Amino acid sequence: MNTLPIGHITFDSSSSELNETFEWAKKQALLYAHTDDPVGPWYEGALPGRDAFCIRDIAHQSTGAHLLGLREHNKNMLYQFARHISADRDWCSYWEITKDGVPAPVDYENDGDFWYNLPANFDLIDCCLRQYQWTGDKDYIEKPEMIHFYDRSVTDYVRCWDIDGDGLPEHYVHYGRRGIASYVEDGLHPRVGGDLVAALYAGYRAYSQIQTLRGHQDLSHKYTQKAAHISEIYNQDWWNEKAGRFNGAIMQDGSPYTAYYASAHYLPLYFSLVKNGVRMSSALLDVVKHGGNNVEERSYLAEIYYNYGLHEIAYSMLLDLSSPHTSRRSYPEVSYSVISSIITGMMGMAPNAADRVLVTLPRINPLEWATAMNVPLWENEIHLTHRNNRESILVNASGSGFVWEARFPGEWGALSVDGTECQAEVQHVYGSGIVSSIRLCVEPGQKIVVGVL
Repeated sequence: MNTLPIGHITFDSSSSELNETFEWAKKQALLYAHTDDPVGPWYEGALPGRDAFCIRDIAHQSTGAHLLGLREHNKNMLYQFARHISADRDWCSYWEITKDGVPAPVDYENDGDFWYNLPANFDLIDCCLRQYQWTGDKDYIEKPEMIHFYDRSVTDYVRCWDIDGDGLPEHYVHYGRRGIASYVEDGLHPRVGGDLVAALYAGYRAYSQIQTLRGHQDLSHKYTQKAAHISEIYNQDWWNEKAGRFNGAIMQDGSPYTAYYASAHYLPLYFSLVKNGVRMSSALLDVVKHGGNNVEERSYLAEIYYNYGLHEIAYSMLLDLSSPHTSRRSYPEVSYSVISSIITGMMGMAPNAADRVLVTLPRINPLEWATAMNVPLWENEIHLTHRNNRESILVNASGSGFVWEARFPGEWGALSVDGTECQAEVQHVYGSGIVSSIRLCVEPGQKIVVGVL
């Protein structure tokens, strides 16, 4: 059980506007959290008023929820999705579950007639691995119902929906709302969406990592290769030289859809599918130019921009999302994504539970300094401060020791550790370019200051 308090995390910075944004997001998100309904601990992840949570929304909201202390809520909801996978629904789960623990009537009539977007199962596998990395809760990699969901999703689910046998699940018009090939809900009915390819890649990659954690190296290697194969398909076959972008989808007749297609263009970046180089730059600029069609889609963008070095654009996106002038800012995904974008994006926090390593990379432009306090990490709470992207201060406020990999942008031969010069490791990090880092053991209660010389 989680013993860390709900809503304990705080944030302060040199920007009063961003501080207000964080406080609004924290308050708004916690208003959506519930504990006393038949389904168990849950928070809203759908249109407000539906009293329900949707599989896509929760996969995206879960990191922000963890940071707010809603660890048990995440675990319960992800378990609900996992345990409802069914052969009668061609290995789909329920798209949306109500507070009473039943499929939402607006999306589900019966096992032959229900709404389901095909990226969902793979998105959820990736989400569950992230929750393991933040919590260290081995139920995510050992609980039978979770393993069953992962196993069936990368085997039977793919086989059921990949009718033509090309390795990519697909949708045909006569399926109706059952098995939609993209998260874009515009009635276009593509056969395969770019976001489905990206989610499949992320699902295979996450499944491979889960198998490594379980000690199944042969299976891990198999799905590493499968992920690599999907990457090659996308980066080679989906690039459209004439359009200067990746195809957004493949249509029913096999022709490419070359117009910008929202999540089909930004989720390949979100899931790190696009390879480094000119095409990555083009894909990123495409997303910056066109963004998302609605507030749900736009809620992904700040984190993407942070991860690809567009720090000031990401900062502006955070303020825009949370603005009282933003239409539908009360949609639950907005507040949860603001929290996660600040902590994982701006503060650059990335945990590895099995090795008990926390990586940080400051991306606080245009701020002078930023501090996150009482951040829940495994059984720990930590405090992290960045100053001008050149100094980081970490405090292990509670919990046992771990390894801190402090990263900084740029190439530096040495870093200062509590005033002592230490040799740095220089490496190229996907999306971030050249970074310099050092690994340090952080004991219980210890404070360490690392900076660029």
